[in-house]
Amino acid sequence: MEFLGTTQLASYCGTKKSCLFPDLAPTSTTKDTYQSYYLPGYRSLSSWRPGLLHKVVSVPPSSDKQFNPTGRPPTVLPALRSTLHARYSTHDWHHANMVQLKDSEDSRYCAGRLNTDSMRLMQDKDQLTYQMQEDSRRNLGERISNIHFWRSELIYELECLLKETQALETAKKRLECAADELQGPLKIALECLYHREKRQGIDLVHDDVEKNLIKEADVFKDCQEILTKLAHKISQQLSINRDAQHALEQDLSDKNSAHFIDEKCFNLRNTSDSINFYHGVEKADGTVSVPETWAKFSEDNIRCSQHARANSVKLREDTEVGLECTSEEMWNHFISTNLAFNNRIAEVADAKNKLQAQLAKILQEIFQTEDTIMLLERSIKAKEYPLKVAQTCLARRTKRPNIELCRDAPQFQLITEVYTIDDTLQTLKRRLQEAHDTLQVLLLNKSKLEHEISVKANSFFIDKKCMDMRSVFPSAPRLMGYT
Repeated sequence: MEFLGTTQLASYCGTKKSCLFPDLAPTSTTKDTYQSYYLPGYRSLSSWRPGLLHKVVSVPPSSDKQFNPTGRPPTVLPALRSTLHARYSTHDWHHANMVQLKDSEDSRYCAGRLNTDSMRLMQDKDQLTYQMQEDSRRNLGERISNIHFWRSELIYELECLLKETQALETAKKRLECAADELQGPLKIALECLYHREKRQGIDLVHDDVEKNLIKEADVFKDCQEILTKLAHKISQQLSINRDAQHALEQDLSDKNSAHFIDEKCFNLRNTSDSINFYHGVEKADGTVSVPETWAKFSEDNIRCSQHARANSVKLREDTEVGLECTSEEMWNHFISTNLAFNNRIAEVADAKNKLQAQLAKILQEIFQTEDTIMLLERSIKAKEYPLKVAQTCLARRTKRPNIELCRDAPQFQLITEVYTIDDTLQTLKRRLQEAHDTLQVLLLNKSKLEHEISVKANSFFIDKKCMDMRSVFPSAPRLMGYT
C-alpha cells in the first residue's frame, strides 16, 4: 500500500491494445507541462523528474462494480500532487523557531542598553540645552551692539548724502537755466543764416560772416549740448544718489527692525508667555546672509554712498567750469561774428558803387556800337548794286555765239570784280556780325550789372537786418545760470 503524498507510478499496459482502461491519455513529464500546474507563492517543482516515461491514469469515480486487478488505490491527480510538493519542510520549521528566539534575545538586550543610555543622554542634553541658551543670549547681546554701531554709521552717511543731493539739484537747475538762455542766441544765429540764404547770385557766397555764423551756431549747439550732457549726468547721478539713499534708508529700517526683534529675543525666558512651537524654522536657509556678508552689506551701502557723494562733488566742479567756459566762448564768437558783419556790409557797399560806375560806361559803349552797326549795314547795302552789274554782264556775255564766246580781257576783269566785291561783302557782313555780337555782350553785361547792383542792394539790406537782430545778447550772469 502506498502513502498519500508519495510519488505515484502510472499503470503501464505495454504495447497490447487489450488494456483494462481504454480511456488513458498520454501525458508529458517535461518542464513545460508542469509549468501549467505552478501556483503563485509556491516553490518550483522543476527539481522533480521521473526516471522513466510513463502514462498517468485518470481514475473515474469509484464504483464497487469496477474491476481493479492490482488492488492499489487510485492514482493522485496532477493538481493535488503539485500542492503537496509546495509545502514547507521540517528543516524550515526548525530554522524559523531558532530565528524567532534569537530575535527576541537581541531585542531584549538592545532595550536594556537603550534605557541606560537614555538616562545618561537626558542628563547631557539638559546641561547642553542650558549652555546653548546662555550662549544664544550672549550672542544676541553682541549682535545688538553690532546693529547699534552700524545704525549710527548709516544715519551719519545718510545726512551727508542728503546735503550733497540738495547741492547737486541746485547745480542742475543752473545748467538748465543756462541751456534755456542759449536758445535765444542760437535762434538768432540760425535766422541770420536763413535770411542770408535769400542772397542772390554771386552774393550767395560762403564768406566770413557765414563761416562765423555757422561756427557761432555750432558753438552755441555745442555749449548747449555740453550743458545738457552735464545736466543729464547730474540727473543720472541724482538717480544714483537716490538709489544709495534708498539703500541706506532701507538698510537703516531693516537695522531698526532687527534691533527691536533682537531686543525682544534677548529678553525672552523659559517662563515667558509669548513663546510657542514653530516647527521647521530651525532648518538652514541657504538664501540668508551670514555675519560676514551682513556686515559687508552695510559697509558696501556706506561705501556706495561715499562714492556717489564724491562723484556729485566732481560733477558740481565740472558744472562751474563748464558754465564759465561756455559763457566766455559764446561772447567771443558773438563779437567776432558782429565784426565780420560790419566788414561784409562795407565790402558790399563798395562793390555796389563800383558796379554802378561800370554800368554808366557800358551804356555809353552800347550807344557807340549801335551807330557802328548802322553804318556797316549801309555800306553792305551800297556794295550790292556794283555786284549785280558785274554779275549781269557776265551772264549776258555767256550768250555770245560760237567763236565769239571768248575769254577775253573784259571777261577776266568782270570775274575779278565779282570775286572782289563778293569778298568785300563777306568781310563787311562778318564785321557786322561781330558788331552785333559785341552789342549783345554789352547788353548782357548791362543786364548783369543791373542784376548785380540789385543783388548787392539785397545783400546789403539782409546784412543790415541781421545786425539789427543781433543787437541783444544775454548777459554773462544769465549765461552762468543765475536768474
